[in-house]
Amino acid sequence: MELGLERAGLGPVVWQVEIDPFRRRVLAKHWPGVERHGDVRRVGEWNLRKVDVVCGGFPCQDVSDASRGRGGGIEGKKSGLWKHFERVVGGLRPKIVVVENVAGAAARKWLPTVRGDLHVLGYRTRALRIDARDVGAPHARARIFVVGYSDQEGEPAGSVDGEVARLPQAADFGGHWREPKPGSLRMAHGVPSGLDRVRALGDAVVPQCSELLGRIILRDLAKTP
Repeated sequence: MELGLERAGLGPVVWQVEIDPFRRRVLAKHWPGVERHGDVRRVGEWNLRKVDVVCGGFPCQDVSDASRGRGGGIEGKKSGLWKHFERVVGGLRPKIVVVENVAGAAARKWLPTVRGDLHVLGYRTRALRIDARDVGAPHARARIFVVGYSDQEGEPAGSVDGEVARLPQAADFGGHWREPKPGSLRMAHGVPSGLDRVRALGDAVVPQCSELLGRIILRDLAKTP
């Protein structure tokens, strides 16, 4: 996500929090000079530098449609890490918060809670659904991004029941996409770090989507008196 936000002009990245060793190596390759921490449960205002934007996601296993009702929702063992994300936001009080997770019917399991928690912290929120196909990709990969803007008065802000805005396709994000091969399967056997890479790709945000989101954020900020 931070790659796209950087491209939009919301960088540079100051620190990252990632517990998985493979993904930490990927982050270190692309952001070698950035401060990194391993466990969101052990970070906060005491060891994270203040920043203008805090962005990220939280595990979707307990809220996704794939859980078939067996997950614990946003209070579950994995998706419940949202509470640590919320705690970090409450301690650092950034001007902007960006939270990403699954779209579709599963959004009902996390979106109201995330928006409500941010409102209590004093953030006015809007929810945007951006699909990979909106930026020219040959696949859907639907995601919802919640953007929280700090309330200057520091008061709980408005209703938490706002609609999820759906964006039209962005014509200037055509780019060059690798076409999918019909009938092909991804195989990780015999490929170094193959399964780790597939899992990391599955959890990653399409950078063009977060870049589009970053442009929307900057546009919103330009409208603020």
